[in-house]
Amino acid sequence: MRTLMLFVVLITCLHSCKKEPSPPLSPSEALNSFDLADPELEIQLVAAEPLVQDPVAISFDEGGRLWVVEMIGFMQDIDGTGENDPVGRVSVLFDNDGDGQMDTSTIFLDSLVLPRAIAVVNGGALVAENIPLWFAEDSDGDFIADKKTLVDPTYGGQGMPEHSANGLWRGMDNWYYNAKSKTRYRQNDSDWIKEETEFRGQWGICHDNSGRLFYNYNWSQLHADLVPPNVLRRNKNHISSSGIDHGLTLDRKIYPIRSNTAVNRGYVPGTLDEEGKLLEFASACGPLVYRGNVLPESYMGNAFVCEPTGNLIKRNSILEDGFMLSAEGVYKNREFLASTDERFRPISLASGPDGALYVVDMYKGIIQHGPYMTDYLREVTLNRKLDKPINMGRIWRITTKKKINENPKDLSRLNPVELVNLLKHPNGWTRDMAQRLLVESKDLSIVPELEKLVVSEHALGQLHALWTLEGLGITSPKTYLSALHTTDPKVAQTALRLAAAMSNAQPEIRKEIEDFITNSYDNADPVLQLQMVLSSDALNKETAFDILKKFLVKYDQNPVARDVVMSSLNNKEYVFFKNLMSDGAWKTYDQNREIFVEMLVSAIAAKGAEEEITPVLNKLNTTENQETEWVTNAIINGILNSTAIRDEAKIELTEPPLIFQKGNSGDDLDGNLLANLEKLFIWPGKPIEIVDSKENLIEIDQIVLASGRQKYLNLCANCHGTQGEGMSRFAPPLKDSEWVTGDKEKLAMILLHGMEGPIAVNGKEYGIPEILPNMPSFSTLQNEDIAAISTYIRNSWGNSAEAISNGTVGKIRFRTQGKITPWTSAELDSFIFDSDL
Repeated sequence: MRTLMLFVVLITCLHSCKKEPSPPLSPSEALNSFDLADPELEIQLVAAEPLVQDPVAISFDEGGRLWVVEMIGFMQDIDGTGENDPVGRVSVLFDNDGDGQMDTSTIFLDSLVLPRAIAVVNGGALVAENIPLWFAEDSDGDFIADKKTLVDPTYGGQGMPEHSANGLWRGMDNWYYNAKSKTRYRQNDSDWIKEETEFRGQWGICHDNSGRLFYNYNWSQLHADLVPPNVLRRNKNHISSSGIDHGLTLDRKIYPIRSNTAVNRGYVPGTLDEEGKLLEFASACGPLVYRGNVLPESYMGNAFVCEPTGNLIKRNSILEDGFMLSAEGVYKNREFLASTDERFRPISLASGPDGALYVVDMYKGIIQHGPYMTDYLREVTLNRKLDKPINMGRIWRITTKKKINENPKDLSRLNPVELVNLLKHPNGWTRDMAQRLLVESKDLSIVPELEKLVVSEHALGQLHALWTLEGLGITSPKTYLSALHTTDPKVAQTALRLAAAMSNAQPEIRKEIEDFITNSYDNADPVLQLQMVLSSDALNKETAFDILKKFLVKYDQNPVARDVVMSSLNNKEYVFFKNLMSDGAWKTYDQNREIFVEMLVSAIAAKGAEEEITPVLNKLNTTENQETEWVTNAIINGILNSTAIRDEAKIELTEPPLIFQKGNSGDDLDGNLLANLEKLFIWPGKPIEIVDSKENLIEIDQIVLASGRQKYLNLCANCHGTQGEGMSRFAPPLKDSEWVTGDKEKLAMILLHGMEGPIAVNGKEYGIPEILPNMPSFSTLQNEDIAAISTYIRNSWGNSAEAISNGTVGKIRFRTQGKITPWTSAELDSFIFDSDL
């Protein structure tokens, strides 16, 4: 009996040893692996292999058919063999019996290299391949492309899946936006227009019910636009550093329900907990703001973020405070959806005609692209047998358990009037689709119906009706102007945005816009006040300046507000500067005023007009006219830091300003500061500057310094002071600080993750209440932004130290992955760095 028992144990052991550590699961087995936080919801299978293979993006068309982008060539083995083979495709899936699961498929377009995005449009689809962007047309309605036209040969950029353009998201403003890209597209009859826009995100992009764009980066789960696209780019003399790409949350913590050792940073201390679970986002992607009507009402406007390496999806609530946005996780110590299946790879999300939330599951063992495959990850992947099988994939639907009485309509069968009625449908997907179909129809007979909806006081319908009119090319201002007086501030904001855009071509409407802003500003919602400032170029100068100053008085501590005002002042900076300097309210020092005046002067210098820059310089000129110290600082710093904007290295003058001539009180200014200021100007007869190449000087890129100063003012000066002097009850000085000029790695670590006191600076210890308990993290910033700020503070106010590169910040970000709390002095002192940092 004992022998038999030992034999059974041996057989059991041998069986378990042969069992794969992470076997592929069937769809029904995968369903059992899910942990869905909300008991009122359920997850259902929509499609699985072989019907779909390696899906990365989906889109529903007006008939409810599901279009799937299949990146079949991605990581077919551990070495990425055959990656450039044309095996990718776009398929159209059909639910023939209406049971919610797809039954058949048709290949719409094949022979593609790493396709990554799709937008279904009239007569076909925009399809993003590895590098090119195509318009694939289906002329006979058989869901097979019979013509392929090149729209943009450079769309994909690098061509690397996680670092190339993707998205093709149709915004509410009728433009197609992209992540990891600085371009947007729009259809004009049979042509496609390409236009430059702000850079956004990494993988995936979407919008909320107001049309604001949301996106993310693999290390930072949620970012958004606080202002409309491209408005902050209008002033060529100013570079905005806020308002776009605003990080909504510093929270990077995630809660997987299985070990995640097959993650690229698994070998970095702090990346995994003691159970091998991923501690924070490593591959955040595919964000989606829920706008459907099937999940409970509390889900409306929530933002969902995929984490494929953690096998989960996070849910965030979006918080509005005036024109600012932030986000916070909904659940404590758990996620909206998590799986025990290591191959569950949620990579993107979508809304559906039924109002449900759809999950694109690449269902793949290897999710990391070959060039980033570390030796650690290669070993773990092969040991866990995650390299096989391949060409699997699932589409899931998350919906309510309650019975839904209404079946989605086939929008392709509806007439224009019926489509207009759908612009106020509770499902955001339906509203978006109705708008798209109406715009593409070019049917102007429907304009009266749209105009009725604009004044209906149904906010969602009003917004979509306004943008549908814009998409149809309706430039008659009456309807847009009538919507200014609606009760919803976001509708009024949109109406003002559209009406003001017409004011250059139709100056007769400026009086009505001006009256509206003048009479409504004081009691307007902050969102509408922001748009009033953005639209102030449609006003006369006196009225506009009055609105700008009111806005600055209320919001001047907010970097977004300052950038919004600057964006409205293109080539009017000097006039506004004179207005402020003559305003008694601006004679009293306030740090935020100093920051804004510096921004103004920087724009004046960037413009480089002698008739404007000379009188600004003359304010530094004599004892009689010399401004207060804070204005002097703002003027000098503004001119010095204008190099970040100007293309030319020098500002050309016809004669030397008095400030640079001997015998003037400008000689009382710091000699080095004055010399640096003079270097920016040239005039006839000015001696040629001779540089002693033997001098052992630290060379710092002046453009990086100027960019760092600008970002410092927006992000750091409120606590550390405009001159790095530190501020009582806020933060210690940066001037003469060993934390600033010491190890560049430690400085990058502080900016990435924050620091808590007490802290000793230049022999003095700072703690509560002299300073705040901790400095916040700036982990949502790009590496180049952190590098610029670091380099600036290391070479200002008498500090002098080596520049910090983008690469150094990137390596520190990588190495300190998993750090959730701020650093302490003791932790930083004990940290040992690799020599290659």
